[in-house]
Amino acid sequence: MNRYIKSIKNGSFNFIREEEGAQIVEYGLIIAVVSLALIVALETLPTNFGTASAGFIGRIVTCLTGSTCT
Repeated sequence: MNRYIKSIKNGSFNFIREEEGAQIVEYGLIIAVVSLALIVALETLPTNFGTASAGFIGRIVTCLTGSTCT
């Protein structure tokens, strides 16, 4: 029984110390922040570009919600 408890204890410590998944999460967060910064930067450009990009994003939303795509 004591050996079983020690194996559970060692397994949980190894699980806590594992860092491979943390790198993937960090890269995902970096990509998300950069993407948001690009969207904000593109929207602040001259009015006609901001309107054009808003129209483009609207067409993407329309296609993804199941309506007809143009």
